Amino acid sequence: MIGVVVVSGLAYYRANNPEHGPLDDAARKAAGGSYVKLSDGITHYELSGPDTGRLVVLVHGNSVPYYIWDSTTVALRAAGFRVLRYDMYGRGTSDRPNTTYNADLLDRQLVQLLDSLHAPAKIDLAGLSMGGLVVATFADRHPDRLRTLTMLDPAAGGRGTLRRALQIPLLRDFVWQTRDVPKMADDQPSDFTEPSRWPGWADRYRPQTHYDGFGRAMLSTRIEGSKVDRDSVLALVAHHDIPTLLIWGTEDKTVPFAHAKTVRRLLPNAEFHAIPGAGHLPGMEKAEQTNGLIIKFLRAH
Repeated sequence: MIGVVVVSGLAYYRANNPEHGPLDDAARKAAGGSYVKLSDGITHYELSGPDTGRLVVLVHGNSVPYYIWDSTTVALRAAGFRVLRYDMYGRGTSDRPNTTYNADLLDRQLVQLLDSLHAPAKIDLAGLSMGGLVVATFADRHPDRLRTLTMLDPAAGGRGTLRRALQIPLLRDFVWQTRDVPKMADDQPSDFTEPSRWPGWADRYRPQTHYDGFGRAMLSTRIEGSKVDRDSVLALVAHHDIPTLLIWGTEDKTVPFAHAKTVRRLLPNAEFHAIPGAGHLPGMEKAEQTNGLIIKFLRAH
């Protein structure tokens, strides 16, 4: 009987696990961009815009790779800025190291990427959603490297949560890989107020889930996130004299707009703009307004 259960479980796992093999050169070539080997693995990045422009670094959110910044990148380049965006470890076509996906790893990746590209002494840094926690950590640990800080709909609201199945070590990997990961792509359009306006968004996300280590990286991120009070991380920015811009979509259901009140209290000197009608991705849904505010803020500092 036990043997039947084990065999059935393995068959179910193979049938439902979306990962089919390792990242290869063909996948990376198809993704475009550039690659650099850092201490924890290969990082996929794009550096574009005029060589003489101020460097703006864009950090994506929990799982959507750097293409989430497409519209902002185009706007910044047109305004004369140099733009660097990259895939965090575990996402896109960056490596999926078998390690703990916490603030130390993601901060180390950003620091080493900047150093490897010989970034200027001061940069302008922006983070979206979970990327807000990454840039807040960077601001606290390396304040001397920042000219400005921008956060769009940053992850907020206390600790992340783990449902019961993900709290059981022997069960969570199986459940996560066969039930959660297969749904991730189709869940992404919920970040928009009108998902029907963004056909193909889930399909653009899906390929990264096919490479070994994606689910492991996302599960580790979720587990580590349950140990951290997100508001406390964002509050670290207030300890430093860094001009800060905070933008939030009023219809955000991923990180509800109600959290903006708390974050504004934690960062009383931040310039704040609500974007009416935008969900979790104001830089896409209300691109002209949102990107215009970012460019105006950068030019003011």
